[in-house]
Amino acid sequence: MRDGGRIAGAMHVLRDVLEHRQPVREAMRDWGKRARYAGARDRAWVSGLVLDALRKRQSIAWAMGASDARALAIGALRYAWDWDVRRIEEAFRDEHAPSALQGAEREALLMAPDPSAPAYVRGDFPEWMTPHLERAFGPEAVIEAQDMARRAPVDLRVNTLKADAERAGRALESVRARPIPELRDAFRIPAPEAVDRGESVEAIPAYSKGWVEVQDMGSQIAAAVSGARPGEQVLDYCAGGGGKTLAMAAMMENRGQIFAHDNDGRRLSALIPRMERAGARNVQLRHPRENASLDDLASAMDLVMIDAPCTGVGTWRRKPDAKWRVSPGALEKRIADQAMILREASVCVRPGGRLVYVTCSFLMEENEDQIFRFLAETSGFRMGDAAEAAVSSGRLTDAGARLVRRRRTSDGAIRLSPRSSGCDGFFIALLERAS
Repeated sequence: MRDGGRIAGAMHVLRDVLEHRQPVREAMRDWGKRARYAGARDRAWVSGLVLDALRKRQSIAWAMGASDARALAIGALRYAWDWDVRRIEEAFRDEHAPSALQGAEREALLMAPDPSAPAYVRGDFPEWMTPHLERAFGPEAVIEAQDMARRAPVDLRVNTLKADAERAGRALESVRARPIPELRDAFRIPAPEAVDRGESVEAIPAYSKGWVEVQDMGSQIAAAVSGARPGEQVLDYCAGGGGKTLAMAAMMENRGQIFAHDNDGRRLSALIPRMERAGARNVQLRHPRENASLDDLASAMDLVMIDAPCTGVGTWRRKPDAKWRVSPGALEKRIADQAMILREASVCVRPGGRLVYVTCSFLMEENEDQIFRFLAETSGFRMGDAAEAAVSSGRLTDAGARLVRRRRTSDGAIRLSPRSSGCDGFFIALLERAS
């Protein structure tokens, strides 16, 4: 395909996302079924333009004076991919390209960014979230949000049940993976350039052998905070697809027991093949379809991990379409869900045990507010030092120790963001139950 046809494809996908509220993955799949002539590079090109248009949706719409699929695609070529106007005009002369640029469109492409635009435009986030970002980041809210509008790398955790960092590193050379300076046994594949196809991790032999797992650096730090040790009894209350479950299984060297629980049975079932590939043998699923009760775990767990369901705003780099689907109503529901989960899961912590509360969100309403409310309403728990727990786990390098101590809040939790830490947005709190 030539660029003009690719641009037309991107506009088609963007219309499905904007007008029919389809997730990008589904919209790309449907377009791909119709565009059988599109090769792998063409699909990557179209997907890349769509995602970058959504990452910078507000600023592009402001510059173009319109927010429809055509305006976003054209604007993304200029303001996300840095094409000059002549190159864009040439692409629109290709066969199967959209109709030629109009005068107003051309003028918009020649304009410099507007420094007087509102914060939500400069930061490319939903307008209603302005007070929430300002509460979390203060005067740096726009700068923090701008970093969330960039492409993200792929982080990998070495599965020490099957390989070590040296062995895995040799196997990952073909995908340009490099060690993550803050973590032991972790690698990072750089984010691809705008028109390049990203590396398929699933196609790497080391992945199919179970030597590595895809896991963001922030999530790996959360697992380190847990301090899971061999022989312990652990409940992963919101296990989902099992990323932290498998990380803790490796930390425990397959000794002790992890009970993996989640209300979404489909996500929990997806953990089974991952466990087999990783060689994790100390995980027991408590599946909702089997009516598996947690009553027998009450006051019996050394560690309870809560990877709480949240708005997911910390993952905007990877899921830019989700940025525009989050709503005040969705935030309110998540807050209620998190409070209930904290109450239910905390009863499983034994005296002297610990609870780790994690979200991939930067919103204080989902983080500090939840923890302070729980502590006010629940006796016997206190805040621990999440940074020192992470350091004590042995999973961090000296650089990682400096990072988590720098990102420690006044109450002992850890706050991570793309700008401050080079990973997704995370909040990690450690609670300790009195003996």
